[in-house]
Amino acid sequence: MQIGLIGLGRMGGNMRERLRAAGHEVVGYDPRPDISDVTSLEGLAAALDAPRTVWVMVPSGEPTRNTIATLATTLASGDLVIEGGNSRYTDDQPNAALLAEHGIGYVDCGVSGGVWGRDNGYGLMAGGEPEYIERAMPIFDALRPEGMREEGFAHAGPVGAGHFAKMVHNGIEYGLMQAYAEGFELMQASELITDVPGVVQAWSRGTVVRSWLLDLLVDALKDDPELASLEGWVDDSGEGRWTIEEAIAHAVPLPVISAALFARFSSRQEESPAMKAVAALRQQFGGHAVKRSGPSGVPGDKAGPSSGGGSTR
Repeated sequence: MQIGLIGLGRMGGNMRERLRAAGHEVVGYDPRPDISDVTSLEGLAAALDAPRTVWVMVPSGEPTRNTIATLATTLASGDLVIEGGNSRYTDDQPNAALLAEHGIGYVDCGVSGGVWGRDNGYGLMAGGEPEYIERAMPIFDALRPEGMREEGFAHAGPVGAGHFAKMVHNGIEYGLMQAYAEGFELMQASELITDVPGVVQAWSRGTVVRSWLLDLLVDALKDDPELASLEGWVDDSGEGRWTIEEAIAHAVPLPVISAALFARFSSRQEESPAMKAVAALRQQFGGHAVKRSGPSGVPGDKAGPSSGGGSTR
């Protein structure tokens, strides 16, 4: 299948590689000419055969809205746009309505997998009309992990459902990382535990708390057993906040996710071993920004791209 891909950063660039490895023809556009296949969105449209399918992977908010607005006048009736960034689900209906005025279909797709998705596959949660989901299924099948489709892809519902599901996914992620981080800090504070990294690694097989996130914490501790190279500073992408706002709107109690979000706020005020662990996990699975510890009196450098917001650069 032929597809256009807009945004070739951390996620988009790896998605292009995975799709090409599966035999699909990918025409990618990015403002950086050294990695882009075409020089403009108009060039992207011209390089694709009608009816076109275009996947958007750019930062959420205005960058995504502006891209959708440009595509509305660049593509043609019968084309399809898939929006795969970390957008808030409330943006999806306006995006879909704008494109529909020009006869262009719209699917929103939550994408999980971070920098590991190229090799392991991505968890996908899509929202949109069944006809558009079916049309894009060869792309979804190439991006998801191998095995049963149901274990890596879900048609979550109508437009907006994909990004809503991804929002909840990320809220859960906040809680899981915080629990691991607090356990790490408690063992580090105890005089009884002399090998904290070893204990964490021992949990990775056979225990009920084993998970991929735990494996990533094990990897982080192998590289830096005390996490001394990191500051306990953790950003939030916005999706944790959105999850809690939706919980309030629906009167659904989310004490764990709420506490995890507020713990991230506290990380920006004082040094915290638990927040170092959360920072290390986010860097491991998504290449998210961290702050490196510097000598006394010298601010740590902020390494990597800014976290969250669906940023692909």
